[in-house]
Amino acid sequence: MKYVLITPAHNEAMFIEHTLQSMIAQTAPPDRWVVVDDGSTDNTAEIIERYARQCPWIQLLRLTSHQDRNFSRKVHAFNAGLEHVRSIPYNVIGNLDGDLSFEPDYLEFLMSRFAEDVSLGVAGTPFIENGYDSATDSFEGEHHVAGGCQLFRRECFEDIGGYVANAAGGVDWIAVTTARMRGWETRSFREKRFHHYRSLGTAEKSGIAAMFSYGEKDFYLGNSPIWEAFRVVYRGTKRPFAIGGLALLDGYCWAALSGSKRAVSRELMRFHRKEEMAKLHAILSSVLSFKKVDHFQLAPHERPSLSRGEILSRDINHTSPQGSQTERGSRN
Repeated sequence: MKYVLITPAHNEAMFIEHTLQSMIAQTAPPDRWVVVDDGSTDNTAEIIERYARQCPWIQLLRLTSHQDRNFSRKVHAFNAGLEHVRSIPYNVIGNLDGDLSFEPDYLEFLMSRFAEDVSLGVAGTPFIENGYDSATDSFEGEHHVAGGCQLFRRECFEDIGGYVANAAGGVDWIAVTTARMRGWETRSFREKRFHHYRSLGTAEKSGIAAMFSYGEKDFYLGNSPIWEAFRVVYRGTKRPFAIGGLALLDGYCWAALSGSKRAVSRELMRFHRKEEMAKLHAILSSVLSFKKVDHFQLAPHERPSLSRGEILSRDINHTSPQGSQTERGSRN
């Protein structure tokens, strides 16, 4: 199977060599890796250019600087990179952040999962960050794929319309949840990890401010108030004790009381809340029966079932790299 990668990068000089070194060491490199320098003011572009001279499959794309820095910028940068791979035949397209590292067989492993399962639409792995392991310290579960490294079967990416340019964030979450809602299998594989170097949500904010923003984003993305209450309590047991949970609650309530518009459709919110209640039921069942909660395998998600014939038919209908379905991949 052939695959391409796109990396939106803004001021990643401190970390991007970790990613570049991991990529050139891959046992199965991509056909093309477009690294989009999105108006960096440090020497990010110069570092990328140095590696691009060594590897013909690495392409540097420079975008001009923009004053507004929000999560939609990542989507615009990704879509700029997408234009540079349209003429290349590929089966899988991936978003790769510029502050990661991973083992030499990491991407070969993920590509083998796509080859084995035709229903697999989105694949990735848990991640490690300063002692935090998303497989054990998060309640997202194995059907969520972390945004740092998300690989999409081409047909799935086109089916969901690509990434949604939501300024409030959650673009990675919206993509993988929409894929699940549309009947695709989404899977994070426990056998591998990638290392994430910049703390999530703190690129330009302190830890407490980041938790407040997470609370706001939880509301924007349609979290159930019941799920959010349990999330606040759980977060209060982590450092900084109580304060982090309260900041999360403040952010959620502020977004609700200020009449903030949600970033997701009613259909996606209903689907998401149904998944949350299934996970909450699994957690409480484990606690009440004095069993250890496996954060990674809380409960199987319910999604529309597709027969193998339907999946193969959908694959055949998307084989052309120039068709109208492909054009949907660049929609914001």
